[in-house]
This record gives sequence, structure tokens and C-alpha cells, in this order.
Amino acid sequence: MKTSARNTLKGTVVTVIDGAVNSEVTLRLESGVTVYAIVTIESARLLGLVPGKAAYALIKSSWVILTLADEKIITSARNRLCGVVNRIEKGAVNTEVTLDFGNDNTLVAIITNESQNLLKFSIGSPACALIKASNVLLAVDA
Repeated sequence: MKTSARNTLKGTVVTVIDGAVNSEVTLRLESGVTVYAIVTIESARLLGLVPGKAAYALIKSSWVILTLADEKIITSARNRLCGVVNRIEKGAVNTEVTLDFGNDNTLVAIITNESQNLLKFSIGSPACALIKASNVLLAVDA
């Protein structure tokens, strides 16, 4: 599988809860981190998503919102993945920030340079990634 999504996180399906049109899928990564995804019921069926099945969460780096780890905010983002900044690459307009949350699980976020100047992320600093469940794509091995 090749994809343009910077973030490919491997895990195991824990639950699949069907609604009228969509399913909420809970994926547990090897690090113990939980990722929630909203997909159509038809997509869940076609992918064979059932508890115990291996699956991948695909997340574009531009869909990730970063916050300081000690920020006390309440959001509608279903996923809050916290870790430690282990890489920062500043460009002309944007900064790429990589979070490590254990067991070889990393997450790349693209933020504006202005956001980096405001939040002042540095190597080793704790941070959290916020991702809407509807922005998590799921994939399985064919």
C-alpha cells in the first residue's frame, strides 16, 4: 500500500458501532493509543472491519491540529493523541512537527510558522494532536 498521507498508524480494531449511515471504528495502536474513525457502514463492510482485525489509520498531516499538552481545552475532535515532539522542520511558510507517542508510533503535523512562533514547540516538549474522527481514513491489507 502506498499513500500520500504522511501518517500511517497500524493497529487492531477494537469496536465497530453502526449508526444509521456511518460506523464509528475504534482502533488500538501497539502503543496503547486509541484512534477513532468515522466511516460509512458500507466502507466498514467492504473492509471487513470487525474486532481483532488489523487495520491502518491514515491521517493527512494538514488535518492535524496541535496544542500544548497542558492546554485545558474542550473540543469536538474525537482524537487527542499526546506525545513528545521529536522533530521540527521549519519551511518558508509552514513548520512540520513530528510527535512520538511510543512503540514507533509518530504523527506528523503541518502548522503555520506563525503557529510555531506562538506555541514554541521544541524537541522534547510535550504536545497533543487533535484530529476529527471523520478525518481518519481506514485501510486494510488486501
